[in-house]
Amino acid sequence: MSALGVWAPAAQQVELATAAGRRALERAGGGWWLLPPPALPPDTDYRFVLDGGAPLPDPRSPFQPAGVHGPSRTVDHAAFRWTDARFVAPPLETAVVYELHVGTFTPAGTFDGVIHRLDHLVDLGITHLSLMPVNQFPGRRGWGYDGVGLWAVHDAYGGPDGLKRLVDAAHARGLAVLLDVVYNHLGPDGNVLGEFGPYFTRQYATFWGPALNLDQAGSDEVRRFVCDNAAMWLRDYHLDGLRLDAVHALFDRSAVHLLEQLAAEIAALGAELGRRGVLIAESDLNDPRLLRPREAGGFGLDAQWSDDLHHALHVLLTGERSGYYADFGTLEALARALQDGYVYQGDYSPCRGRRHGRSPAGVARWRCFGYLQSHDQIGNRARGERIAQLISPARARLGAGLVLTSPAVPMLFMGEEWGASSPFLYFTDHTLPGLAERVREGRRAEFAAFGWRPEEVPDPNDERTFLRSRLDWSELDRGEHATTLAWYRALLRLRRERPELRAPLTRVRFDEAERWLIAERPSVAVCANLAERSRELAVGAGATLWLAAGPDVGVEGDRVRLPPDGFAVVGVAGAAAR
Repeated sequence: MSALGVWAPAAQQVELATAAGRRALERAGGGWWLLPPPALPPDTDYRFVLDGGAPLPDPRSPFQPAGVHGPSRTVDHAAFRWTDARFVAPPLETAVVYELHVGTFTPAGTFDGVIHRLDHLVDLGITHLSLMPVNQFPGRRGWGYDGVGLWAVHDAYGGPDGLKRLVDAAHARGLAVLLDVVYNHLGPDGNVLGEFGPYFTRQYATFWGPALNLDQAGSDEVRRFVCDNAAMWLRDYHLDGLRLDAVHALFDRSAVHLLEQLAAEIAALGAELGRRGVLIAESDLNDPRLLRPREAGGFGLDAQWSDDLHHALHVLLTGERSGYYADFGTLEALARALQDGYVYQGDYSPCRGRRHGRSPAGVARWRCFGYLQSHDQIGNRARGERIAQLISPARARLGAGLVLTSPAVPMLFMGEEWGASSPFLYFTDHTLPGLAERVREGRRAEFAAFGWRPEEVPDPNDERTFLRSRLDWSELDRGEHATTLAWYRALLRLRRERPELRAPLTRVRFDEAERWLIAERPSVAVCANLAERSRELAVGAGATLWLAAGPDVGVEGDRVRLPPDGFAVVGVAGAAAR
């Protein structure tokens, strides 16, 4: 095993505490302390002691089997026997991504539980799993965005070997695996990084707590902590990419932004390993510099989550206009989101009270993920309703059709493919005195602004909130759920068999008053009718119906007939009438 060490630049003495006693670490320069030989064997529990204080978990602990407050445990990554040497991840531009939460995806709530459902995802047409955070967080249940053990795999999910088994099993089925990582903040419970060094700064603040120190004194090693962590997931766990949470909260005024440094290092690691890892940002800045090559002054990331398509579509389908949804609500906004990825490209945003965004011209359209639902957009509702609980099945199928035939990389949230009835609520398992109450009251105050009464907001720390969020797999073959599942399978089969559905749009026609929209490519037209009455739309000569949702959808000549909430994908031989 490599030498065990810790960065603690202000410490005068660092000791390693194990069941066998204490051993002094040696100062190694740059604020680092290293354990002299012999190295600790695998599966040894240990803590660090700074200047005679209380024993603390390792900031780079690979495993916390007793939770965030327990001892760290050594892991021999070389001991796992991988079987994926021949696996090559499908290209991101052809991907269909499936986001899931390990704890609620199956009754088992473990990595092994996910393995038992991988064949369902393959049959559905998924190419990439996207796991919500699996690093160590407080308690047994949670979303994972309040994690503190960034290097440790959550014990309740199955620990390091459990994650490796899942990745190996996914690769055996041709599925790539992405992981959500959170570098913009840490949770408050069990967070001891600040006791080791200047990991945080008062120069900036995030919505969730102190910001990581990325550009102040001591930041070189903090950046190293982040970049080494990202590399660890790809090297030791064979992950195929990372989703970087809320990169707009990574405050860095350095000449080389952390994201640019990270992209360069991950590219170099890919060349070393012989398998490329992708980086996908979550950002609400509508800034294409995230995606532009480093040589062109960008950060060189591979793709990003873009909420604009979700928001534009959600408002049209549901009519909701509160909060940030106030910036959307027109077919023009939806057309722009479908065609460009960003709705706001330097335009005035009423919700923000200022101009927002920048033109993404020159950036491939697939680099912005598109989705009808995500963990945020469901779980950040007071009652955690999915789209299936907000609108009719026909309208939901129309929404899915527009997303899964768009040029964006489509992403589904677990259970969406069958219109799961279970909500996805915000849940926690805090034991730190007062923290659960603060989170509970904070959620109620936040949702009061949206018109929800306090009693309507479930208690995040109540185990029943978590249990309600588990998927019910018995629904798949029943009634409307089975119909919805068949629709998703048909859409994804068509996308796979007709690569033109992944091509950029040539234009999007729409009529705000009549409530119809047609997204066009040279040989295919995607048609949607959001009006309350049937209508006929001109799509072009030689029209052939490829896929349809709704009663009485038909094609005659150069026109397609759509009922209310009707949807159709039509092959065309000639340009549509203007």
